[in-house]
Amino acid sequence: MRHSKKKQQLNRYTSWHRATMISMARNMLIYQSMHTTLARAKAVRPLVEKLISLAKANTLAAKRDAFQILGDHKLVSALFKDIGPLFAKRASGFTRTMGLGKRRGDNAEVVIFELTEKQVKEPKKHKKEKPAKPVEEATETTAQEQKPIAHPEVKVKPPIEKKASKKFLGGLKNIFKKERRDSGS
Repeated sequence: MRHSKKKQQLNRYTSWHRATMISMARNMLIYQSMHTTLARAKAVRPLVEKLISLAKANTLAAKRDAFQILGDHKLVSALFKDIGPLFAKRASGFTRTMGLGKRRGDNAEVVIFELTEKQVKEPKKHKKEKPAKPVEEATETTAQEQKPIAHPEVKVKPPIEKKASKKFLGGLKNIFKKERRDSGS
């Protein structure tokens, strides 16, 4: 019997549903926030919270379990090094949803689904600009000096000018022309 086995299938078959959940969990861990529908956010929340609880445990078994779900070593290491310590003092409630209203096309409820504790990213440091080189005064050049020197072996072809087609829509009529068959009479 399948008592207490209900889960949101999101109108997808099993492998597609699993791929959607894993993809959304990966994006949540990478970007720490996403715009999505309320149904998808509710469906992926248990998976994201499970991954964060694994990151809080910080054991080899937990890392292997996280890798089995995520399938990416860099993402697993980022989860355990960066995201896990953010939630060390928190027992639960690792994610939140904030409503944005209804989507115009299909009237689906759109939300911002994000982690409650976010990693602060350092702003990128701009490279120091090099001082501009002094501009030398331009000398007058003759027309002969401006022409590129052509090698005697290489022949340069003049550009081909295309003439406007006089056919109906450039010969498009032939595509729609029915093929006639002789009836043999």
